[in-house]
Amino acid sequence: MSDVSLPSPSEARTAAVIPAAGRGVRLGPGAPKALRALNGTPMLIHAVRAMAASRAVSLVVVVAPPDDTAEVKTLLDAHALPERTDFLVVPGGDSRQESVKYGLDALPPGIDIVLVHDAARPLVPVDTVDAVIEAVRDGALAVVPALPLADTVKEVEPAAVAGEPEPVVATPERARLRAVQTPQGFDRETLLRAHETVTDDVTDDASMAEQLGVRVVVVPGHEEAFKVTRPLDLVLAEAVLARRRLNDGF
Repeated sequence: MSDVSLPSPSEARTAAVIPAAGRGVRLGPGAPKALRALNGTPMLIHAVRAMAASRAVSLVVVVAPPDDTAEVKTLLDAHALPERTDFLVVPGGDSRQESVKYGLDALPPGIDIVLVHDAARPLVPVDTVDAVIEAVRDGALAVVPALPLADTVKEVEPAAVAGEPEPVVATPERARLRAVQTPQGFDRETLLRAHETVTDDVTDDASMAEQLGVRVVVVPGHEEAFKVTRPLDLVLAEAVLARRRLNDGF
């Protein structure tokens, strides 16, 4: 019998990986999306602070555009971040999957739970972050925060030419659908195995876990954890920050 004891759930250490190497084409020309200013502060800094706000997160790894790694390090040094949390910047790859893998490779020993968070979701509340971590601590191997859909969803046959009418194929039952957010939380070994095994192009890490046959569970998301991808989203994010400052002194 081994003398090495596994950490109890309450002792499990958590790290967050933030892939921020994308260019953010839909926001228009200019700086990479993660470096766009939101209330005068880069979105990336808001996202880093959102992860570090959880007392369970001991390390945040930012995966930066390779050409902007030094700039991102300077940004982190220039903004007030919790002293209890360590921060690391590593260069990203050509795809989101590759960037997340580079972030995982940079994790030190002793990390048991890994969060993967979109830099473009800068306003996720700490309660959502903690709920994801708690679900992994309780035994789930893969956890995603998600919201019920407000709109009816149609499955269509994509048009051969953009802008042409698309025939409806089916109307999924809305009550069974969820809009998935981040951070997504994982048992570290499960996420590593997913990135070493799955080569398909996927839109999130939970999909990779699903392909391994891992049971993914959902916890309640939050309306303020929306993804900033269009100019209108920036306006909404500014409004949320203004309300927080008014209500909470944020």
